[in-house]
Amino acid sequence: MGTTRLEAFSDGVIAILITIMVLELHVPHGDTLQALQPMIPTLASYVLSFVYLGIYWNNHHHMLHATHHVDGAILWANLHLLFWLSLVPFTTSWVGENHRAAAPTAVYGVVLFMAAIAYTLLQQRIIARQGKASVLARAVGHDRKGRASLVLYGAAILCAFVNQWISDALYVTVAIIWLVPDPRIERVLDDK
Repeated sequence: MGTTRLEAFSDGVIAILITIMVLELHVPHGDTLQALQPMIPTLASYVLSFVYLGIYWNNHHHMLHATHHVDGAILWANLHLLFWLSLVPFTTSWVGENHRAAAPTAVYGVVLFMAAIAYTLLQQRIIARQGKASVLARAVGHDRKGRASLVLYGAAILCAFVNQWISDALYVTVAIIWLVPDPRIERVLDDK
């Protein structure tokens, strides 16, 4: 099977998730900039989650561009990833309304951690299907960024029970690490 339907379905799900998140933003009461002040935590959690969904969409696109065929296991691995991403609007809303609470901050991190695990499993399944000499396998290499992200997510989850600002800083750090589209795949495709 080709990748077209898998990519189209995933694009649609991510677009819906972004739409759900923006619908959770409510108009402030009042017509001054001060009326926005109580919404700053909600807006900040929305922006961070929007960036995360954008990162997943972008890297998913690059990964599938380097993929020629999919099988049932890849389809299920992709659904696993989409499951965890589908929880992002819920955790975003919970963190936005309870920005100084440990549990929402930790649960947000658990969802990000599990999405990263799911992405890694999808990536590994594609590599297993295409072989160790495939474009994706050569591009990913040892996946230091992926492993570092998992460590930072784990630290952020634990830090949520100590200081939520540290957790938030770690979540932003991981987003910054991945903000630039993954050039590894583009480099390997260009060399090819």
